[in-house]
Amino acid sequence: MTLIIRPARPDEAGLVLGFIGELAVYEKLPHEIEATQAQIAASLFCEQPRVFCDIAEWDGEPVGFAVWFYTYSTFRGRHGIWLEDLFVREAQRGRGIGKALMAGLARRCVDEGLTRLAWWVLNWNEPSRVFYRSLGAKAQDEWTVKRLDGAALVALADAS
Repeated sequence: MTLIIRPARPDEAGLVLGFIGELAVYEKLPHEIEATQAQIAASLFCEQPRVFCDIAEWDGEPVGFAVWFYTYSTFRGRHGIWLEDLFVREAQRGRGIGKALMAGLARRCVDEGLTRLAWWVLNWNEPSRVFYRSLGAKAQDEWTVKRLDGAALVALADAS
């Protein structure tokens, strides 16, 4: 049994979108997906991408992914990585695949002198919360996530 973590390839936009769909079902959010295969391809495989994807293969079969991008900390004066999505197919969980995806991102942070690796986890997702704690992650409970989207985003933009 072999595990390989590698960058997604340009011909894998459909695979990435499939993983996004599987993650959305797991998170009870399939109704939120608007992304298309063309959008995924354009985002990940353009000349200067702003988002990246790592694929986990178990015995040559894609079984999970991590989508991430660089952030910046003004307080530290350095970049970090934001993990947007991490997903391993249910049949493959418990084999260290998620940990390997996370370790690869941690290695990138260390090698590139980045200051942090950060992400969100749904409050109800106790298996993921336990997994992240096992890696040494600490909850940032002093922060409240805020979001502008849809009509509120347009309204604020129109106020400028």
